Amino acid sequence: MALNILKDFFGGTNKLERFWLLSKIEFKLRYYENILGLIWALIKPISDCLIYYIAFEFILKSGFPQYVSFLFIGLILWNFFLESATGTIQILSTKKYLYEYTNMNKIEIYLSVIGSNLIGLFFNTLMFSFYFLLIENGSTYFSWHVIFFIPIILNLIILSLGFSLILSTIYILAKDIQQIWLIVANLGFWLSPILFSPDLFNSRLRTLKYINPISSIIINARTIIIYHHLPEWKLMAWGFVYATFFLLIGIYMLNTLGAKAAEKL
Repeated sequence: MALNILKDFFGGTNKLERFWLLSKIEFKLRYYENILGLIWALIKPISDCLIYYIAFEFILKSGFPQYVSFLFIGLILWNFFLESATGTIQILSTKKYLYEYTNMNKIEIYLSVIGSNLIGLFFNTLMFSFYFLLIENGSTYFSWHVIFFIPIILNLIILSLGFSLILSTIYILAKDIQQIWLIVANLGFWLSPILFSPDLFNSRLRTLKYINPISSIIINARTIIIYHHLPEWKLMAWGFVYATFFLLIGIYMLNTLGAKAAEKL
């Protein structure tokens, strides 16, 4: 049964301590031997934001108010999802020694990658907060609605873990899933409300609010941070339904295919 993996995971001890240790190691290894080191964790979302800002604000002249903040939120959430899913495609191969020769549950290995991305998300959120409060034009502020950022991030983590499990187990049977995923991810980026204003997205791509699983996360994050409104509850519910569905599919696949990973890889 797929639930055996979850039962085994929660049945152990020192899970939180080991999760934090592995996450820190994973985060440091990502930037090991780079001259700028951990600064790269901040440079990427800022550079992405700057590029798209120049393209849409100066070249296409969207004229959308607070566009940098609007764009910043979408990019840091999307990058977390993409790095978590893409960074674990080969994990059953590259981290094989961890689950073969230790008592680590496979899910712990996935969570260590997601945990390292959470550290990066934390720093990126700090950078966004600095810009939003001190640099953004207008009287921007954080209202009490930001408490709903916690369930939004939880939704993002569950969704990322689900996709991580699915992609990495498919990789056992089909190595070209890595190239296929790059195409799907690129399509998902342009079919998400990352670059487009709410009016444009609702008029042209409204149905994708409920079809694209990342859309609800980005839309509700902007709703509570920029517009100081309560999240769209129906949209948030759909987000958790999608995330839970993909997670259960991923756990089932890991339970059936992941057990044969050692002999297939």
